Amino acid sequence: MPNEVIRSSVKVLPEMPAAEQGAGIAAVIPCFRVYDKVLGVIDRIGSVVERPYVVDDACPEHTADLVQRVCRDPRVAVIRLPANQGVGGAVVAGYRRALSDGAQIVVKIDGDGQMAPELVPKLVAPVLDGHADYVKGNRFFFLDGVRQMPLVRLVGNAGLSFLTKLSTGYWQIFEPTNGFTAVSRQALERCDLARVSKRYFFESDLLYHLALARVVVIDFPRASDYADEQSSLRPMRIIGTFLRGHLANFARRVLYTYFVRGFSLASIELIIGMLLILFSIVFGVSEWIASAQSGAPATAGTVMLAALPAILGTQLTLSWLHFDIHSEPRIPITLQATKVRAAE
Repeated sequence: MPNEVIRSSVKVLPEMPAAEQGAGIAAVIPCFRVYDKVLGVIDRIGSVVERPYVVDDACPEHTADLVQRVCRDPRVAVIRLPANQGVGGAVVAGYRRALSDGAQIVVKIDGDGQMAPELVPKLVAPVLDGHADYVKGNRFFFLDGVRQMPLVRLVGNAGLSFLTKLSTGYWQIFEPTNGFTAVSRQALERCDLARVSKRYFFESDLLYHLALARVVVIDFPRASDYADEQSSLRPMRIIGTFLRGHLANFARRVLYTYFVRGFSLASIELIIGMLLILFSIVFGVSEWIASAQSGAPATAGTVMLAALPAILGTQLTLSWLHFDIHSEPRIPITLQATKVRAAE
């Protein structure tokens, strides 16, 4: 959404003082059907957050009216979206407003109360210390919390996490759909927010765009609580969207990283490996069909000719995968920017 539209729908507050812009922390709270919970979330946000943005995503409960009528926190700004954008569209609107106000770190907190705003100081610490550009929650770190998770959620997150590793190249993270996040200004400025998915695929798609920007991403271990959670996420309804999105992002990432931005030995290994595996499949299937039609068993030479390319292709692909895992970004762009400023 253009910045002009966002600005026109925001409760006007004074700009962040210049002295605070170097460490300004903002929080984006997307709101849709959280009328009875959002005020409690706002009350729990500590003083470390200088500007919370409540983003009313065309909520039928008119959450923005409630916040403006009841909330007495002078830090809070309200953003009204004229049409429902989905969680991604709401968060991006908040990101853009926070950037225009000079925020250096932007935290995302859901308005349903399932995330602990008290943990924000710990969440942003890796970004402030220059150890990461983007920090995201991970409820699978503590075993006690994992035991109380529904089995379908455990299996679903394992599958989604593996797909996300492939599509983004962030092989060390888990639970990609966790929305408790903190991101640096530099990372957001490098990311093409206009192209990020606006619906449930938002968190996973944002990781893909951050990967293209060579942003350092780490997990933030946090406890899980499923006491009264009513998730609106329906796995069977969105599985097709997630699968298509991850496959498309994987193909684009490989193309951009290994054939557009750079070309290395790993690129050659991937090409030859895929060609050998494809040849093995096509040749093996065609010979199996011919053997079944003629009734004559395949010769040892034919079997070897079908098997050897598959073995070699798999080895080359695994070699590429090893290279890809070790190519994950290691130096935060936030730290790079700090060193450049210090040199100047």
